[in-house]
Amino acid sequence: MLEIRPGADVLNSVQIGVFAVLTVAMALATWWQVRRMARAAGETTGRSSDSNREFFLAGGGLTWPFIAGSITLTNLSTEQLVGMNGNQMLLLAWWELSAVAGLAMLALIFLPIYYRNNCTTTTELLQKKYGSKHLRALVSGLFLIGNVFIYLPIALYTGALFLRTVSGVDLPLLPLAAVLGIAGSLYAILGGLRAVAVYDTIAGVGVLGSALAVMLLAMSAIGFSFDGIPAERLSMAGGPDSPIPWPTLLTGMIFIQMFYWSTNQTITQRAMAAPNLREGQKGVFAAGVIRILIVPAIVVLPGVAAFKLFGATGDATYGRIVAHVLPAWASGAFAAFMTAAVLTHYTSILNSTTTLYVCDLHESYVNASPDVRRLNTLISVGFVALSIVLVPVYAGTASIINLVQQLNGLLSMPILSAFIVGLLFTGVQARAVMVAIAFGVGLYAVFTWVWTPVHYIHLMLVTLLACIAVALAVNRMLGGEARFVRAAT
Repeated sequence: MLEIRPGADVLNSVQIGVFAVLTVAMALATWWQVRRMARAAGETTGRSSDSNREFFLAGGGLTWPFIAGSITLTNLSTEQLVGMNGNQMLLLAWWELSAVAGLAMLALIFLPIYYRNNCTTTTELLQKKYGSKHLRALVSGLFLIGNVFIYLPIALYTGALFLRTVSGVDLPLLPLAAVLGIAGSLYAILGGLRAVAVYDTIAGVGVLGSALAVMLLAMSAIGFSFDGIPAERLSMAGGPDSPIPWPTLLTGMIFIQMFYWSTNQTITQRAMAAPNLREGQKGVFAAGVIRILIVPAIVVLPGVAAFKLFGATGDATYGRIVAHVLPAWASGAFAAFMTAAVLTHYTSILNSTTTLYVCDLHESYVNASPDVRRLNTLISVGFVALSIVLVPVYAGTASIINLVQQLNGLLSMPILSAFIVGLLFTGVQARAVMVAIAFGVGLYAVFTWVWTPVHYIHLMLVTLLACIAVALAVNRMLGGEARFVRAAT
């Protein structure tokens, strides 16, 4: 924990004041822009008759700057800034560099398919390909499990950890996490995707600008010199025992990025909310440019600089370097922007989670025509409460980003296999794919907790290929005949 410097009471007052002013200003700016967009949509096209599209896809009214901003900040939050800098090595930049390939696949391959099939959720594509609402519900359920039990509580935990560290005060994590969860949920409950995307974009400008300043000041603090830092922390070619051994870039890494950027509802929902495909693609490409030019540097260089200054400090690294290099007023501003990043990241996951529940589960099995806004509120409250309760489960994790990536494999590769089989083959029965998904979850669980012969990123590719093979084999046993087709059909 940080030592409080002389005059800290005055400095903390400045921090709190700047934090409060910027937080209120961003909220008001979001409210004004959302009202402006809603009025413009009403004047030109009228109120959408599709309540799902209006609430969960912003009535198809997001332009490319808001899509780019929302995609960027949905992904870039304390989970990345805290988690990746916490490893204190350049190697972790590969997660962000390879993400550019995932965004390209979304824009050029998957997004045209989603628009052509008029999808509200990514899982809706599976129902249209396989003709089964049960397969759609199964995959949606897996997404829900991942969001509620992994991503939502981790977003709150890393956000609370950052705020506690940068403040230099030993604040309890759970109450901080609860405040973040409740505040973030209000955007999803009251404003839907439109409010989330606008807040993402406004906060994103501040987050990226502040993170760049922190990176430059951190490098300045070490004289822009890596002298004295161990070579393994500077290498971009990971060894066998590193978080990312270099051969994994040629195996499972590309499919991890395909899953996250092209089939994950939290990300694709933004690109699917454009008025047309071209506008959505422009937003995705803009997000890719931001990622390759800015994001890799800000998620690893401050951590490496902190290693030279403080030694190994784990997931507390980013908060510590921010407090070290920024004056009080600037750290207050950055805390406001980072809080906004936490809120929007959390809200984005929450919004996509309720979207999946309403569209894929509730409307299929409970009520085909619910009051979307009321149902969204009730479900969101439940998800928020559960995610807050689960925060202590992740407290004290050695490396939160490595844990997240490893746990991803339980759901990501089995789910991705359903999309790949559906796009590459016809004549495959939904039952066969459901068996393959269950098999894949079990197989990766064995790889994770029982037998780990190689690095987990390699095992993700093994799991994916095994799921595809099982789906085709079971389909044949059921009397189906799979026929290979072009992926773009």
